[in-house]
Amino acid sequence: MVFQLNKKLFISISAAVALSLGLSACMENAAPTASNTLSKSSIDGGVEYPIINGKTGPYYVNTNAHNLNVKYGRTPTKAEYDEWNSDIMPDGTGLPEGQGTADEGSEIYEAKCVMCHGDFGSGGGGYPSLSKGNAYDLHKTLTNQRIKPDTDGPVRVFGTYWPQASTLWWYIKDAMPHPMTDSLTDDEVYALVAFILNANEMSIDGIEVDDEYVLNREKFLKIEMPNRDGFEPKIDGPQGPENVRRFYANARNFGGQRYDIKDPNSRCMEGCQEPTAKVVYIQGAGISDFHPPLSAVRDLPKEKEESHFDAKKAYATNCAMCHDTGAAPAPGDKAAWSAIIAQGMDKVYENGLKGTDSGMPAKGGSSLSDKQFKLVVDYIVNQSK
Repeated sequence: MVFQLNKKLFISISAAVALSLGLSACMENAAPTASNTLSKSSIDGGVEYPIINGKTGPYYVNTNAHNLNVKYGRTPTKAEYDEWNSDIMPDGTGLPEGQGTADEGSEIYEAKCVMCHGDFGSGGGGYPSLSKGNAYDLHKTLTNQRIKPDTDGPVRVFGTYWPQASTLWWYIKDAMPHPMTDSLTDDEVYALVAFILNANEMSIDGIEVDDEYVLNREKFLKIEMPNRDGFEPKIDGPQGPENVRRFYANARNFGGQRYDIKDPNSRCMEGCQEPTAKVVYIQGAGISDFHPPLSAVRDLPKEKEESHFDAKKAYATNCAMCHDTGAAPAPGDKAAWSAIIAQGMDKVYENGLKGTDSGMPAKGGSSLSDKQFKLVVDYIVNQSK
C-alpha cells in the first residue's frame, strides 16, 4: 500500500507525543487495566495508552513532562506563517494566477534545471528523472513485477506515478532550483510545469500540451493524472485524515504486519498470525562467472594518481550547477573571489572540504577525493585572479 503525504494535513506526531510524555510506543498491549485507544492526534494508527496510577502499563509516566511551559521560540508573524503555509492543494487552494508556455519553460529549464535533471528531464548525476516518455503508455508499467531477471520494472516518474499535479507546482515553487529556492516567479513556474507536461506527452481536457500551449490556473485545475486513483488510502478531501486513520487502524493493511488472530484489527507482539504475503525467489539469476574473480580483500584502495585529473571537467560536472548559475561566485568573478582568496588558501580549502553555513555543501556534494577537490579549487582560483 502506498500513500502520499501533504505537510498541512498529514503530519504524524504520535512518536513525538509518546516521547514527550514519557510513554512507550512499543508495548502494544501494555495497559492491562484499561483498553488502549487509537489516538485522534495521530494519523498513522498510533495507540494512546491511558495513564492509570501514574503508569502506562508497567511504565511510570514522567509527570514533569506534562503541561510544559514552553520558554523558547515565539509566535510567527503573519508574513512568516504565510510563507511557510504555501501548499498547493489538489482542489486549487493556494494556486496563484499566472501563465506560461512549454516553450518558455524550455528556456528556463536549460538555464536553471538541465545541469541536474538532464536533457528533457531524463535525469542524471544522481538527480531524479522527470520524464521517460509518454506518461499514459508508461503508466501501464506500474503493474509490472520483477520476478524474472529480464522483466522490466515499473517506471515511476512524475507523469506515470504522481496522483496530483498540484504537488509539482508547489515543489518547484518552494524547493527549486537548488540552491536558489523560491526564486522563480509564478509565471516561470507555470512555464516549467508546462514544459514537464510536454516532456511527458500529456494532455489537458483532451488537448495535448505542445510547445505553444498556454498553461494557466484555470487549465491547470483540469489536469487529470493517469495515476490519480492509484494510491491507498484516499487522502484528499475532508474525509482524508479519517481515511488514513481507518487504514492504519486495520493491521491487515500493513505489508508483512502480524495481527492478533482473535482480533484482526489489533497489532500484537505474541501469539500472532504470521504474514501471509508470498515471496517469489528468482532461481538461477545473477552472475556466477566473474572476471576478475570476486575478492574478499578489505585493504583500502591506493590513492589515485592525480597527474591525469581534469579539474576543468570535474568543475563542470560537480560545481557548475551552482557556480555558473549565480547561486555561488563564478570562476572569473575577480571581485567576489578576491575577498575569498584574502582569507588564505588553507581557509578556502577548509571551507570547500567541510562546507559552510551559507549553502556550500562539503566538497560541493561531490565524491571527489580531497586532493581532487583541491585541484578544482585551484582551477577556480586561477581563473579568478
